[in-house]
Amino acid sequence: MRKLLSFALVSFAFFPQATAAQITQQEYAARRTRLAAKMDSTSGGKDWTLYVSGAREPAHDYESFYQNPRLDYLTGFHEPDAALVMRRRSAAVREILFVQPREPDREVWTGKRLGPLGVQGALGMEGRDERQLVAALDTIVGRDSTLYVAGDLNDADSTLTNDDVLVRRLKRTHSALRGIAANRVVDDLRRLKSPAELDLIRKAVAITVDAQHAAFQLVRPGINEFEVQALIEYTFRKNGADRPSFSTIVGSGPNSTALHYNADDRFIDPGDVVVMDIGASYRGYAADVTRTVPANGTFSPAQREIYQAVRDAQAAGERQATLGNDSRRMSDSATKSISTALARFGLIEGADSTYDCSDDGATHCMQYRLYYMHGLGHPIGLEVHDVGLPGRPAGRLGVGDVFTIEPGIYVRGNLIDIIPDTPRNRRIKGHIRTAVARYANIGVRIEDDYIMTDNGVEWISTAPRELEDVEALMKTAPANMIRRDSTKVEWYRLTSPRGSYAP
Repeated sequence: MRKLLSFALVSFAFFPQATAAQITQQEYAARRTRLAAKMDSTSGGKDWTLYVSGAREPAHDYESFYQNPRLDYLTGFHEPDAALVMRRRSAAVREILFVQPREPDREVWTGKRLGPLGVQGALGMEGRDERQLVAALDTIVGRDSTLYVAGDLNDADSTLTNDDVLVRRLKRTHSALRGIAANRVVDDLRRLKSPAELDLIRKAVAITVDAQHAAFQLVRPGINEFEVQALIEYTFRKNGADRPSFSTIVGSGPNSTALHYNADDRFIDPGDVVVMDIGASYRGYAADVTRTVPANGTFSPAQREIYQAVRDAQAAGERQATLGNDSRRMSDSATKSISTALARFGLIEGADSTYDCSDDGATHCMQYRLYYMHGLGHPIGLEVHDVGLPGRPAGRLGVGDVFTIEPGIYVRGNLIDIIPDTPRNRRIKGHIRTAVARYANIGVRIEDDYIMTDNGVEWISTAPRELEDVEALMKTAPANMIRRDSTKVEWYRLTSPRGSYAP
């Protein structure tokens, strides 16, 4: 494994300035050229029309807008109600970007729009008014029986999407027309990231690591999860991130065992562990980094055991992250490491043991799934759970793959009560009851981001993760990190129905 393991506590200021990173219009054009070649193959060499839908205008102009990843990938255009139409006729491909028109009365509310005339100069494509989209498609598909759609086709009468409505509208005059999903065609291109994309991902990750450093130094008993969340998201924006790439997770004590807990409004108690699963989005590209820290600044013996088991599982997955290797081997190795540790702790009967996971005892599940119920990782890119490997379908790791490795162990305090009550499970409960009590309400997840390079896998999210390094950084908190208006915080503690709630 290519290592950056001897981390330094580096602030984002040491990285190249964020404003320098961008994807050129030449790269966007090259992506569309590659897409056209894939569409030629998909259509069997016949002429084709591809419609790529953008995100719609928010219901209110004061709400945030985020572009659909596929249109973003192909154009870099970040205005609502846009659509890309690519049409191949006699080996020539025409590209049209339909966009909102320039309307000064609206722009006083929404800000300046590029408009159809601005598309050619800024993006190198033909621009049209989006209000002409249906009529244009009606003409374009007049001789076709197929419209390829990179968007959201569902075709169920009860849940018609905007793209379904468009296809059905075109069918009124072209009854033989079929709408065929082409998401896979675009997503295959998105899997392996270009050097420009890797630069943006590195910046998103660097900002996220900075936020983890700050959070390490703030966490202590008596503060609220929302204070940690606020510092994390402040650090994102201070360093140029667009926004969080997903809802910030700061889960303390029992909340550490809920995978996607994001209410972030519990006061941290002495003896808690705190899971911080966070990610910055930088120019649309996501990071995803999780660290688990002890509220007291030092892990208890039980917390240390669970934490080290998770870290060992992550290291086992990392060792399988090699060029050309089957991505499933990372997960298999990490799972074996976790199940072996759980058996050693007495939390399961054996690494390969099962339990009855249905009330009638007819369905059996692996016992380790009581504590580790998610996958090992996922790709990252324009989406925090991006397309590609490692994930489904399994495949070979290649240069340009960007992904996470994130094992976890979560010992829910009510685990004994929620296991189905069958004769077999009663015996299992008797075996694990003492261990569950020892490790109750300890949830640990360690998640890092990796890039597959010519030289092997590179760890890019270099926040402290070894036990001793986590504890060392938590001891370096500057005095002003905990300054706050304690009157307001205490008022919240006394009056909020959720502020002191521990699910």
